[in-house]
Amino acid sequence: MNHRVFPVSGAGLGLRRALLGPLQDEDLTPIDFMEVAPDNWIGVGGRLGRSLRQYTERMPFVCHGLSLSLGGPEPLDETFIRRIRRFLDGHRVRMYTEHLSYCTDGGHLYDLMPIPFTEEAVYYVAERIRRAQDLLDRRIGIENVSYYAAPGAELSEIEFINAVLHEADCDLLLDVNNIFVNSVNHGYDALEFLAGLPGERICYGHIAGHYNEAEDLIVDTHGSAVIPDVWVLLERAYELFGVFPTLLERDFNFPPIPELLAEVSRIHEIQHRWASHEPKAAEKHRA
Repeated sequence: MNHRVFPVSGAGLGLRRALLGPLQDEDLTPIDFMEVAPDNWIGVGGRLGRSLRQYTERMPFVCHGLSLSLGGPEPLDETFIRRIRRFLDGHRVRMYTEHLSYCTDGGHLYDLMPIPFTEEAVYYVAERIRRAQDLLDRRIGIENVSYYAAPGAELSEIEFINAVLHEADCDLLLDVNNIFVNSVNHGYDALEFLAGLPGERICYGHIAGHYNEAEDLIVDTHGSAVIPDVWVLLERAYELFGVFPTLLERDFNFPPIPELLAEVSRIHEIQHRWASHEPKAAEKHRA
């Protein structure tokens, strides 16, 4: 049995502005928690601000940041971090996470760029994560990201992620789809990669759809339904680490709400199947 304490539980859905209206009068029973990017909501008032407040007062929320630029060359924007903290406190947000990437260099790049997998970068990023945690007055989670090039790599992706998690002493937002995407794009075994992660650091998980550009190139879009192979990988994650809270991301090409909620319900179904199983990682640890 999994006895860890998570910030939220069950199955969640990423709340996008396009969903504010359509979800308003729906039965949200399948949704246990929601997630927003605070970057898109800080300072937003009026009708939109009131609409968000209605949701944050209705159910638990987590936040997933977009522009902290943990691996960026410029100093951390500490003023922005303090604004994030006020947003998290104001909406009683249970957990804050960010991407293990960077998005600024003399300005905003409007994309999530890969951090070089080097020992120097491990210490650089970890120090910035620790500083962000101090300013936010809470532990944060970092997400394993999709990437399409690995410039200057001296470590493998799994070595880099594990080293940052250890050095920063932070949590892991486990994105199952990103593992699948990277396994195809970079030619590694997704299950082997998954098994190499520190399951005890997982705070919650992401699952999403993607776009097949070619047989050996997948683009992480969050614009389509989750494919069968990714659902299977989520099951393997529960088998390895026990059931953890998992959120469905969908950023555009929204299907009818019943279809969206059916995917959230599928997370519940898989969680239920694995709820009573002893995690394999725990078995291996005891052995």
